[in-house]
Amino acid sequence: MRGSCTHKPTSSRLTARAVATISTGAALISGRTTMPTEISRQFRFEAAHRLPNVPPDHKCARLHGHSFQITIVVGGDVHPEQGWIIDFAKIDEAWAPLHEVLDHRYLNDIEGLENPTSEILARWIWERISIPDATLRSVVVHETCNAAAHYRPDAP
Repeated sequence: MRGSCTHKPTSSRLTARAVATISTGAALISGRTTMPTEISRQFRFEAAHRLPNVPPDHKCARLHGHSFQITIVVGGDVHPEQGWIIDFAKIDEAWAPLHEVLDHRYLNDIEGLENPTSEILARWIWERISIPDATLRSVVVHETCNAAAHYRPDAP
């Protein structure tokens, strides 16, 4: 299953073109036969942590928790017959072992997360997730609804 949410395009013309493009077996975008695309999958986990390297009076020095939201972004060419880069289930499978390590844990106790900032957590996930048949593009860690760290090793 590709996902439970459905995207409703703003134009039925766009939908018809997309269907025609996929059904022909070639992505006809700007005269090319490839269709480089990115997809993403979001996950959640609950965890506690404290930041040991901030001043003692900083609020993050105290034990606290977050409902972390993780976004895994992968890229590649859309397969001309399948119409996708990879099945979203492959991303789910790659995330599952990391979820087991992180969910309802004290992050400071996990090797490599002794100073578990969102930036370090994003890199930690990047270094441990492996998604066959796609290229990992970025890992985003939201520690709150309006604060996130984006990890892309190739970014300037």
